[in-house]
Amino acid sequence: MNDKQKNTLLKIARDTLEALITHKPKPVPKSDDPEMNSHCGCFVTLKNHERLRGCIGRFISDIPLIELVAEMTIASASEDPRFEGNRIKAGELNKLDIEISVLSPLKKTDDPLSLRLGIDGIYIKRGFASGCFLPQVATETGWTKEEFLSYCCAHKAGLESDAWKDPKTEVSLFTAEVFGADFKVI
Repeated sequence: MNDKQKNTLLKIARDTLEALITHKPKPVPKSDDPEMNSHCGCFVTLKNHERLRGCIGRFISDIPLIELVAEMTIASASEDPRFEGNRIKAGELNKLDIEISVLSPLKKTDDPLSLRLGIDGIYIKRGFASGCFLPQVATETGWTKEEFLSYCCAHKAGLESDAWKDPKTEVSLFTAEVFGADFKVI
């Protein structure tokens, strides 16, 4: 994505978040840009001074990216179950960093250790249990490949920590174009 597209998505996320928190009408995002109208997945992460305040996304989308960013911004601020009872308040708006991760399609792998730390995200699924980590989580935590996979199994998917080694467990990799925290909206 070019800088103009990134700025547009960040502005949509910021305006949507502000409207949600201040109970004003939400903007209706539209664009003629084919990239903004692509049907790819994305996650929106909200942080207050490096502390997570919400992160929700979708791997697959039936709506344009520009609309999905707005939808995931609302979900991150108001539906992340980790912050039930402690939702974002108006006083936090100026302290929040918004990070958008635009995702590549998922690719199943038979070799989970082929993942590239800091480049590939993981999606782990077995039965109805599933969990994911965005690529930047590996960089932020400094985990090894085994720790990245094990922690996702145990703490995100609710599986045994070594479930990623079991052939019955599906492991998929994806990449993400991540921007926001250090990218300033013009």
